[in-house]
Amino acid sequence: MTQISRRRLLSGAAALAGGGLLLGCSPSASRSTADLSYWHLMTGGDGVLFVLFLVVPAVYGLVLSFTGQTLTGSGGKLLGFANYTEALQDPDMWRSLGNTVWFTVLSTIPLVVLSLALALLVNLGLPGRWLWRLSFFLPYLLASTVVVMFWSWMYNPKLGLINGVLAEFGVAPVAWLQDPNVAMISVVVTTLWWTIGFNFLLYLAALQNIPEQQFEAAAIDGAGKWRQLFSIVIPQLAPTTALILTLQILASLKVFDQIYMLTNGGPAGSTRSIVQYIYESGFTGYRFGYSSAISYLFFAIIVLISIAQYKLINRRSRY
Repeated sequence: MTQISRRRLLSGAAALAGGGLLLGCSPSASRSTADLSYWHLMTGGDGVLFVLFLVVPAVYGLVLSFTGQTLTGSGGKLLGFANYTEALQDPDMWRSLGNTVWFTVLSTIPLVVLSLALALLVNLGLPGRWLWRLSFFLPYLLASTVVVMFWSWMYNPKLGLINGVLAEFGVAPVAWLQDPNVAMISVVVTTLWWTIGFNFLLYLAALQNIPEQQFEAAAIDGAGKWRQLFSIVIPQLAPTTALILTLQILASLKVFDQIYMLTNGGPAGSTRSIVQYIYESGFTGYRFGYSSAISYLFFAIIVLISIAQYKLINRRSRY
């Protein structure tokens, strides 16, 4: 930098400082004003993005739910609550919602219990702990398409590994994804293998934060491992369990990817989720207004479940 450039910078800085003093502002006040302006600029930008990409689409979808809007742009006149009335009387909608609830029940309980069991085993101090952590968490990093390709081969009735192993024991081949009686179970098993690593890491981190002095004091008092598990570990993990339950229920209610790619909602609609039904109503049936109405009914159900779960967790935490 030349001497002239330095002088210009110094002159500019002095002018800015002088201007602040002429306005009755101290240098620290000027810096505070600049910081405040920067904060307003950043939060204002975030607010614009929030309104643009969340609030506006939500309001627009709500307006659509009261119209007969189609994918082609026709039928935009107001229909009142006709879409909501039709949705509440739609047996396919209720069946899809039932499938979603059933998937949530089948997947949430094992994902909580098994992830806790795996975290307890690793926390015992098994050799190669880093390898166990990597093995349990690595599937969670895979894309849904990769997971589906892998398990589609595993479930193949003729060439799949699972039926190949069963054949060694004289068991007849099973149509894992084509039989309505086992298709949902197959999707749940795929989901367990894919997503259990996230819950496992949360439990493992919580276990490592339990003070070792509590176990030492319990051992001195004569408490065995099982007693320590139910008297120390489980109560200390209650906040983590509440968090995992909340996240898992919400994620299971929104299930779409693995079901759509594994079974496409079949066979005979036995695995079709409510999100897939919303998608099919809007983009296959071309009924944007009707699919929006189902979306907001489903949103209301999720809100009610979240409120009930929140109150239940708070009530238990008080006692």
